[in-house]
Amino acid sequence: MATTDNNQDQQNAIDSLNDNLTRATEHVANNKKIIYWCIALIVIFAAGGAAWYWGYLQPSYKNSQNALFQVETKANGNDSIAAVEYAKVADNYSGSDAGNIAALQAAEAFYHQGKYEQAAKYLKEFSTKDDVMQAQADVLLGDSYVNLKKYDDALSAYDKALRIAAGNEQIAPAVLWKKANIYDAQKKYQDALNCYKQIKDGYPKFSFGNGISVDAYIAREEARIAK
Repeated sequence: MATTDNNQDQQNAIDSLNDNLTRATEHVANNKKIIYWCIALIVIFAAGGAAWYWGYLQPSYKNSQNALFQVETKANGNDSIAAVEYAKVADNYSGSDAGNIAALQAAEAFYHQGKYEQAAKYLKEFSTKDDVMQAQADVLLGDSYVNLKKYDDALSAYDKALRIAAGNEQIAPAVLWKKANIYDAQKKYQDALNCYKQIKDGYPKFSFGNGISVDAYIAREEARIAK
């Protein structure tokens, strides 16, 4: 009977991960799509200007830009269409700036549809030298793995985001909270406690958005460890 109760408790904890994950994600970027597009436009136009200036602008480069910008018209806010169209650009123009941005946009659209395998696939194809943008992409990769119940992979993605974020006061504490939720679901209460202590010591102004203080979370983990 005790084993059954423990299994049920663990399942309940795992089932609550998505709700906590969603709240934590809101602390990272409420206007993430706008941020992505602003950076994408800067990257693409900067690269386009340099290519034009030096006389090396290739037809394939212009085609990739056109394909990327046409997706918004085709999708018109529909995630299902956006996911398919961005994925086509990412696949057809892999290695280009437009293909790189399309991979990120495809991943986000797939994630919103609950297609987490596809989201993870395209997130792994995306890379950027912008630390904040890369960290957010890794956070979304971790979120995708959580939904797939691949918790060790999720922790690895979150750890990468933490390394890249380098103490970012918006990203880092939210990611630590996500990690703590996974550890709680796995009943690794000491690891969860360590995450909450890192939030308390390094990010005292961070708000969980649910009216619960970091001290309350710490007290909860300490009580669980003491049992």
